[in-house]
Amino acid sequence: MKILALDTSSSATTVALLDNEKLVAEYTINNFSTHSLKLMPMISEIFESCGWLPEDIDIFGVSLGPGSFTGLRIGVTTIKAMAQALNKQVYGVSSLDVLAYNLMYVDGIICSIIDAQRDEVYVATYKWDNNNLNQIMNPSILSVDKLKEVMYKKKEHVYFVGDVAKKLRLRIEEENCDTNMVFPPDALLLPRAYAVGKIARQHASEGKLKNLEDIVPIYMRKSHAECQYEEKQRSEK
Repeated sequence: MKILALDTSSSATTVALLDNEKLVAEYTINNFSTHSLKLMPMISEIFESCGWLPEDIDIFGVSLGPGSFTGLRIGVTTIKAMAQALNKQVYGVSSLDVLAYNLMYVDGIICSIIDAQRDEVYVATYKWDNNNLNQIMNPSILSVDKLKEVMYKKKEHVYFVGDVAKKLRLRIEEENCDTNMVFPPDALLLPRAYAVGKIARQHASEGKLKNLEDIVPIYMRKSHAECQYEEKQRSEK
């Protein structure tokens, strides 16, 4: 089973090719250039480098969010267009699940966090059990202060993953107090397309099929522009 997987939920753009469990190639750029400019050239280059063609792909995997509103739209639209043209199945996965796979088999709680703006984060927590990653807290939106309060109460180490973890680490360091919170190296904080492909393959093996029109971004909240528009509409009434 050959898989094309991608993630555009954060500042990074990441694309991978998998042959079943084998990672054939992975290409990540994290320099804040726009996804619309770099995604398709990255896909073309990774195919060319591996000698694969789009029609070789059996399933397509994409990160649905939460995350960057614009980035998610670009990633989901791109993968759906390719799958539709080739009459192949698309599997959408949670961006929070993808981040958790960066910390394989750690002994403790994995806390995936993604910037939700306004000093808030999208968050979900996980634990490994017998080589299986289990979600223990459903995705939600918390203020950074509330997140710290909740995680301080845990009786085991909490490992944070996600690029916004760097901001949280600085806050913890400023408080200069003992903590159960662990912050992995920066290289482990970004989403990986390999994890998208791995989860998509698992969904395929479990028969979790969805219609193409049901593969849509997971936003969890309205965009800042939508909130501003609604506020303007209320003020004009």
